[in-house]
Amino acid sequence: MLSILIPTYNYNIAPLVKQLHAQALKAGIVFEIIVLDDASPNEEITLKNGEVNSFENCSYTVLSQNIGRSAIRNQLASEARYEWLLFLDADTLPVDTNLIRNYLQHLNNEEKVVYGGIRYTEQQPDASALLRWVYGNNREALTVEQRQKAPYLSLLTLNFAIKKSVFEKVKFNETIPNLRHEDTLFSYDLKKAGIRVEHIDNPVYHRGLESSTTFIHKSEQAVAGLKYLLDTNLLPKEYTKIGRLYYRLKRMRMQKLAATF
Repeated sequence: MLSILIPTYNYNIAPLVKQLHAQALKAGIVFEIIVLDDASPNEEITLKNGEVNSFENCSYTVLSQNIGRSAIRNQLASEARYEWLLFLDADTLPVDTNLIRNYLQHLNNEEKVVYGGIRYTEQQPDASALLRWVYGNNREALTVEQRQKAPYLSLLTLNFAIKKSVFEKVKFNETIPNLRHEDTLFSYDLKKAGIRVEHIDNPVYHRGLESSTTFIHKSEQAVAGLKYLLDTNLLPKEYTKIGRLYYRLKRMRMQKLAATF
């Protein structure tokens, strides 16, 4: 029994739900697909997404107010009925037509997280989105072997399965600013709790390639979010590479020189 959970905001999720629905029926399992929309202002998109409610065992609900990436994932989990939760971001599509079946082979009685990975299309995008595509291919689209070298930090929360009993112990932190790195904190909390992250080759395509300008802006937000996690001791200084580098420079009193450079 599987609960497929999709948070969305201003994105047409009907193509993803159609694929997942067909795969779940093909697998012959008891399932549900729950989509929560984080108060998207685009009525044209929300109307299109309403098509999801016509599919068997599927629901699409638009929240009355925006609650952020952490809270919406926690709410999805609280509404789920089954013992295994499969989280997928709205701007993904399965690489394999057997994504669901591939996951089912790894879902057992063990309290763990199973991460399938991410991939980007081989075709190079327009120049405006090139930076995001290059970054994604080099830093996110890792092989299973590469991910296993840093199993927690390699976990991206756009395509993972988690036992519901685990999620009840380790949720997304809703107290932090909505500035990204909520997945970094989630991975660290899993590590602290001793929950194993199993890496498998079951990727999805990441389709939501923003412009380079938007990507740089989001990256700046992410650094501010990471600094908050470090300043509040929610993350140890050595957990991320950029954190280790910054505090090394700080100990050497070189952070101003590095900033100037």
